[in-house]
Amino acid sequence: MSLLVVGLSHRSAPVSVLERASLSADAQVKLLQDAVATEPAAEATVLATCNRIELYADVEKFHAGVAELSQLLAHHSEVGLDELTPYLYVHYEDRAVHHLFSVACGLDSMVVGEGQVLGQIKDALARGQEQHTAGRLINDLFQQALRVGKRAHSETGIDRAGQSLVTFGLEQLADGTPVTDWAADKRVLVIGAGSMSSLAATTLARLGVRELAIANRTLDRAERLAASLVEAGAERVRAVPMTDVATELTRVSAVVSCTGATGLVLTADAVTEALAVPETPAPAAVGTLRAPDGSLVARLAETATRDGRVRDRGTRLAETPTAVDGGCPVGLDEAHSAADLTQHGVWVDNADSAASAASAAAAGTSQRPAGRPANGAGGPVRLALLDLAMPRDIDHAVHRIPGVRLVDIESLAEASADAPMAADVDQVRGIVSDEVAAFGAAQRAAHITPTVVALRTMAADVVAGEMARLEGRLSGLDDKQRGEIKQTVRRVVDKLLHAPTVRVKQLASEPGGAGYADALRTLFDLDPETVASVSRADTNGADAETGESAETVKKQGRR
Repeated sequence: MSLLVVGLSHRSAPVSVLERASLSADAQVKLLQDAVATEPAAEATVLATCNRIELYADVEKFHAGVAELSQLLAHHSEVGLDELTPYLYVHYEDRAVHHLFSVACGLDSMVVGEGQVLGQIKDALARGQEQHTAGRLINDLFQQALRVGKRAHSETGIDRAGQSLVTFGLEQLADGTPVTDWAADKRVLVIGAGSMSSLAATTLARLGVRELAIANRTLDRAERLAASLVEAGAERVRAVPMTDVATELTRVSAVVSCTGATGLVLTADAVTEALAVPETPAPAAVGTLRAPDGSLVARLAETATRDGRVRDRGTRLAETPTAVDGGCPVGLDEAHSAADLTQHGVWVDNADSAASAASAAAAGTSQRPAGRPANGAGGPVRLALLDLAMPRDIDHAVHRIPGVRLVDIESLAEASADAPMAADVDQVRGIVSDEVAAFGAAQRAAHITPTVVALRTMAADVVAGEMARLEGRLSGLDDKQRGEIKQTVRRVVDKLLHAPTVRVKQLASEPGGAGYADALRTLFDLDPETVASVSRADTNGADAETGESAETVKKQGRR
């Protein structure tokens, strides 16, 4: 039997295909059940994340395994095999091990170095165990992958090469602004309470957002997540039912969504309706309307004071600018409300932005960084949307709505293509290569262990038979003499088998050493059915170096 992986990811398929091929939790269970019911596969599990779908299996035949697993992926993802095939990749034996270890270390992630994939690998193993589709190979492989991933993160600086998809997505929403500054005054709605949504809520709480609402189909899960964040020190966190999402959209300035829904959670119409509700400006206390130092308004006021047009702060300007040709609509010689001054601030921001845009246009350049989505119709962003679901939660058409900024898996893939790679990546690749070699050697050695155990079992049976025959012929032996003879015969057999069994395990651990088990069975005329019946418990009870039984080692007083 040999390890085979068939799958597709953000590296092999466009997001539109990944979105259609995504598997629900129920579909993953059915896929596993069907996989182990086929002739080529003895055990299997599925690794499904927001940007990959992979089916791992222990198969007897390579070509039959590839054909069967590909067909199963197409069937359960409801994407035609002919359409899916160009995007599928296949890894076999050591290459399959190398691929999973690379995934566990974050080398194959959309954001290199992110550690969230370790949790998804753990979930894949647990799913296989729950469905009883994960056998010895899958268990060993995924448990070792988790250890390799943890080693990479603890021994290297791979974490510096990237961050979680959540953090990367929030940085794209911030669009060049430090994400901590961007989050400081935000009211944010998180839709979903699964692992990705929980990570998003935790990250936002840590960044210190102004208010955090969590909506989920099952309100109880949202309440538990909110309570855990409050216990961790977060403030102004609350859970809301999914029926309140439309209302929450009118209050928040950012949304992060990642659910397991098969349809859209936020439509373009819902977003448009929410934006149609006027924003309520925060009340400003008297005496706090002074423009920030260094702003355009503050500089204009300073100039006017210096030129003698203003006697001092708090008095009216001697001259009154008017709203001409798109100028500021607020006359500065009148008393104004907070709303008026807010409108003036918007005019200043727009004027500043327009001037910058004009300069950029004159220079033939774009202000928007490559790979980042534009705001709908440009202008200030009133609602920022981060969609981390696969298939998507948020209608892609919202990016055309004025005042909306959308970041989704597709735009993240484009932005991450030019992300810098850390020097630690090379070190992690070295770790992966070493671990793949060690895993392969251990698996090949384990493959021959049942044969070695069966050989020693046969030798023990020969010793027992000969001792019974000897006792029949030498009935006058006392217990001490009988024991000495029995121990001597066993010692002779163990010494004769020691060197061959140790050597064959060494040879079997090397590449191409799988044939030594067959040679051993042939040389000693071992029954293949007897070898196959040796349980894993019997294997664990054998000495790691010689394959001798623990009982034999104990009786001979060796360690």
